[in-house]
Amino acid sequence: MIHASNIALSYGKRVIFKDVNIKFTPGNCYGLIGANGAGKSTFLKILAGQMDPDKGEVNVDARQRIAVLNQDQFAFDEFTVAKTVLMAHTRLLEVLEERDALYAKTEFTEEDGIRSGELEAEFAEMNGYEIESEAATLLSGLGIGEELREKKMKELEGGEKVRVLLAQALFGNPDILLLDEPTNNLDRKSIVWLEGFLERFQNTVIIVSHDRHFLNQVCTHMADIDYGQIRVYVGNYDFWYQASELLKTQRQDASRKADAKAKELKEFISRFSSNASKAKQATSRKKLLDKLELEELPASSRKYPFILFKPGRSCGDVILEIDRISKTIDGTKVLDNFSMVVNKGEKIGFVGTNSLAITTLFQILTGELEPDSGTFRWGLTMSHSYFPKENSDFFTASKTLVDWLREYIPPTEGESFARGFLGKMLFSGDEALKKTSVLSGGEKVRCMLARMMLSDANALIFDEPTNHLDLESITALNNALKAFPEIILFSSHDHTLMATVASRIIEILPGGYIDKMLPFDDYLEDAGVQELQAQYRR
Repeated sequence: MIHASNIALSYGKRVIFKDVNIKFTPGNCYGLIGANGAGKSTFLKILAGQMDPDKGEVNVDARQRIAVLNQDQFAFDEFTVAKTVLMAHTRLLEVLEERDALYAKTEFTEEDGIRSGELEAEFAEMNGYEIESEAATLLSGLGIGEELREKKMKELEGGEKVRVLLAQALFGNPDILLLDEPTNNLDRKSIVWLEGFLERFQNTVIIVSHDRHFLNQVCTHMADIDYGQIRVYVGNYDFWYQASELLKTQRQDASRKADAKAKELKEFISRFSSNASKAKQATSRKKLLDKLELEELPASSRKYPFILFKPGRSCGDVILEIDRISKTIDGTKVLDNFSMVVNKGEKIGFVGTNSLAITTLFQILTGELEPDSGTFRWGLTMSHSYFPKENSDFFTASKTLVDWLREYIPPTEGESFARGFLGKMLFSGDEALKKTSVLSGGEKVRCMLARMMLSDANALIFDEPTNHLDLESITALNNALKAFPEIILFSSHDHTLMATVASRIIEILPGGYIDKMLPFDDYLEDAGVQELQAQYRR
């Protein structure tokens, strides 16, 4: 068990935590959630002993081992992949190295024999004889093949390093496991493997993640950071969301009732305070009003942007027709005779391990690239708006957000319209005068979504739109895409977004593609799809 007592932390005048008391018990998996800046990663560091709070303490049994997903991709560059995984368990590695050094001696003394016996006993107690097979299983499950295991970490790609660091955290059956965004850089197969691992894990797990489906699959509890406190809910993310919405509604209803009662009392006092026959009643009501406490809802750190896409016109009979498009990038053919016809009302989710192929297709359809061969045509009624995966070209000039957005608003509208629109996207007051050069990744994404909302397009194209967004913005975007009545073409690693929006799935694979009129979860379970996937991969 890990217990945080009276934790308080502030940065200047900004209070992050105030007298937080929380226990995390074995056998449970806790999802730590909260708005960007609420202190999720900071709290994990406090639990891990990597940061001291201003007040309070973290209590952990001295015999328990805490494992943390390391965020520094370069910390182990000079070590092999296999050694990096073992380094998670410091004591096990010390015993292993001392034991090996003893056995390497040319002369073995009686003292060495006694010491080796002690080391062997401790090594066996820590399950040391299984370490190589355990490390291999972890690496294999996370997509790190045997050919990479003796390479140095510096020889690996960034995504591969992240997977090795995740294997490191999982290694050795830690008593307490702290994971900050563990699904980043994982493909769907590796995420499913990790879900299975955590479902079987018997000790304490605390996770920070923006992946709603992952939280639903593995979490038994949600620890919600808001109002400077941490409140624990039993259940997964969906249960927390429903419970928190209900609690918010109840608080708002109670506040409205108190406000209405106060208004009624004030009106009575105003009308009858000078009336002799009613003066006693007016005085009584004034005393009641003085006692009535109008409890204001505390300012939540959780804010949802207002996202709504409205098509300027309905789609006609012809939407989009693609005929045998091919494209080669840097000597590799990423699209090979790709064809499709988009029908009315379709929301098509594009998946596949080769994200470059999907991005290339979207760039061709929006006119940013020319195909090497093949043709496509949009219907006469169609207008499209594109959310690119890389948006830096839209923010090269340093402008205020108001001036940036005015490039996309109708010419008849002015600054007040731009400010109002930015307010919907959580840029209120002075935030609207922020320079585009200092925006965070999430703020840039919200700007790009605002640009698309102003386009009135009836075909929306999104390339990984949830990157950099917090859970609140992802939820708002998800709801907006579900509500959009016309055409959507999109790619996303967000399982919930794909499962709740897409009515058709297209998977681009080496040597071909699969096109199925199926919801995403059905697509993943379809035996015919799995057979086709195996054929293309052979």
